[in-house]
Amino acid sequence: MKTAYVGVYETWADWEIGYLLVELRTGRFTGEQWNVVTVGETTDPVTTMGGLRIVPDMVLADVEPEDGDLFVLAGSAQWDEGGGEAFAKTAQRFLEAGVPVAAICGATAGLARAGVLDDRRHTSAVKEYLLATGYQGGDNYVDERAVVDGDLITAGPDSPVQFARAAMQRLGLASDEKLDAYEGVFHRADPSAYPALVG
Repeated sequence: MKTAYVGVYETWADWEIGYLLVELRTGRFTGEQWNVVTVGETTDPVTTMGGLRIVPDMVLADVEPEDGDLFVLAGSAQWDEGGGEAFAKTAQRFLEAGVPVAAICGATAGLARAGVLDDRRHTSAVKEYLLATGYQGGDNYVDERAVVDGDLITAGPDSPVQFARAAMQRLGLASDEKLDAYEGVFHRADPSAYPALVG
């Protein structure tokens, strides 16, 4: 069974990666269940932005890229306050090892500050948000809901469904037709597309 490591921290934006985590853990859409392992800087409980209390399964210092298949980072107040450096460094290690990293909303700012986005196509809330970090990757910013560049998946805060879709596509968990139907369901697309979800 493959493993997705999920960074958790105070004010973690739980809804931003909810679609992705549900599909990975249950396999209800992809037919493949994953281990979803929460990772904190310590094992002390953290409280999400939605008020859920999470006790991390393991500490960040013990996470090794070769033991996982994906590293997921959501937004939180810490990114806008200049925090999250340890998580950004871990993301860099995963990318250097050829293991995918999926970052959404504020987490993209953390990766920008760490230089991770300088040479990779990416997206976020808006280009100006990342430029405020002082990063050098502005020329690689793409104004799309979600962007995949090799092993890096990024998305803005208004795109949790597209984020999930992009990650599942990068991981090879479903066909393009099925992913189109998946995204369509959550955007009230033509119901005639729905059979592709179970086909």
